[in-house]
Amino acid sequence: MNQKYMIYMYLLKARTFIALLLVIAFFSVMVPNFLTTSNLLIMTQHVAITGLLAIGMTLVILTGGIDLSVGAVAGICGMVAGALLTNGLPLWNGSVIFFNVPEVILCVALFGVLVGFVNGAVITRFGVAPFICTLGMMYVARGSALLFNDGSTYPNLNGMEALGNTGFSTLGSGTLMGIYLPIWLMIGFLLLGYWLTTKTPLGRYIYAIGGNESAARLAGVPIVKAKIFVYAFSGLCSAFVGLIVASQLQTAHPMTGNMFEMDAIGATVLGGTALAGGRGRVTGSIIGAFRHRLPRRRHGDDGCQRFLADGH
Repeated sequence: MNQKYMIYMYLLKARTFIALLLVIAFFSVMVPNFLTTSNLLIMTQHVAITGLLAIGMTLVILTGGIDLSVGAVAGICGMVAGALLTNGLPLWNGSVIFFNVPEVILCVALFGVLVGFVNGAVITRFGVAPFICTLGMMYVARGSALLFNDGSTYPNLNGMEALGNTGFSTLGSGTLMGIYLPIWLMIGFLLLGYWLTTKTPLGRYIYAIGGNESAARLAGVPIVKAKIFVYAFSGLCSAFVGLIVASQLQTAHPMTGNMFEMDAIGATVLGGTALAGGRGRVTGSIIGAFRHRLPRRRHGDDGCQRFLADGH
């Protein structure tokens, strides 16, 4: 009886992964070339966008919070990148500074962290509910993105050789050892998130806050610092998503990331993270992202069956 219960609990914990395997098996039978290397890499490249957001969202939800601003933050971060690549940074004396691509990436990453820091600070210092605070930030970020260039896009982000800011497309479409860079970024953030949540005191604080915040406060857990960190980390993930999308499209669009927060929350919950907080893992969220974004079938105009990443 005890052994049966253990098997049942194991299957229950692995239900998302089992569902993913069943979906893969189904499409493998239905589509002969589904499991080809090129197809899997393309699908995983799409999954990386949701996966990155889900990693940051997991840390936030583990504390009992939520971040509805991730999609809008990705959008405004893409616009910031577009502005820096296209127009540079005007100074008070009339001169303009142009940045190379690594510097643009660093500036945008810091901007995303700053937005997340503001979310965390408002939530912890002023007692605003995470839902309300991040919903407000979503509207502020989206509105700012639309005002950034009078509602227009920044097209053709190829840069100029004379300014030394070419090569932005490499971030979204380049490869390393045959694997797309967004996939490497997802793997890197996954390893970082796993290390933070399982191998550091901060990870124990995050789980303690989500499990019972009052008890964690009495135990001396630095709740304010931990919460600010997870929202800043979520902002960092959003910034890289904005950079990746702008790089892939070679265009910064103010509506980039619309409804991405729903994909991130869906992947996180599918991966086994409890919305109440205190339970879940970033590895499960990545599995949830694959399950959420796996190809779905549709018919093209020519009557042929096409299998595309969900949402693309």
